[in-house]
Amino acid sequence: MAVPQHRTSKTRKRMRRTHFKLEAPGLVKCPQCGEFKLSHRVCPNCGSYKGRTVVNK
Repeated sequence: MAVPQHRTSKTRKRMRRTHFKLEAPGLVKCPQCGEFKLSHRVCPNCGSYKGRTVVNK
């Protein structure tokens, strides 16, 4: 059974956790309506994707 030989210090623990943080989603402006949307997704406001209407609103 794997048991640590020594206690992990607060500094070492915090250094390991520096990469555990939230990231903002990649938002881009829709070329049709100008609203922000997730990249590579259909615009929820106007329903367009790659310059053409995919979903009727």
